[in-house]
Amino acid sequence: QVQVVESGGGLVQAGGSLRLSCAASVSRFTTYSVAWFRQAPEKEREGVAAIDLDGTTSYADSVKGRFTCSKDNAKNTLYLQMNSLEAEDTAMYYCALGRPPLPGSLRATDYNYWGQGTQVTVSS
Repeated sequence: QVQVVESGGGLVQAGGSLRLSCAASVSRFTTYSVAWFRQAPEKEREGVAAIDLDGTTSYADSVKGRFTCSKDNAKNTLYLQMNSLEAEDTAMYYCALGRPPLPGSLRATDYNYWGQGTQVTVSS
């Protein structure tokens, strides 16, 4: 059974930084596409960042230059470093795994396994 657990959310002032982590209990982690999504109240879930099997990253335009997605295959862990946070980044952040892998996808329907989310709140 695949388990995905996010951590690292919290309350931060605008301009600040947070680092989210996502630990996946899954065999052959390297065979999954992995990505971060977020959902603000009364808004649709949106893709934030994805990382391919070879480490290539894709980002939503709204976070390019501010967020960095990385992974540690040895630890089955995905990270999201978020800098220069803005009030508009306030949302529940979710980690997702997908197989078969679809490189660079930021579509929620391409992912099979989801965590419970971690809340990020940015005060202005």
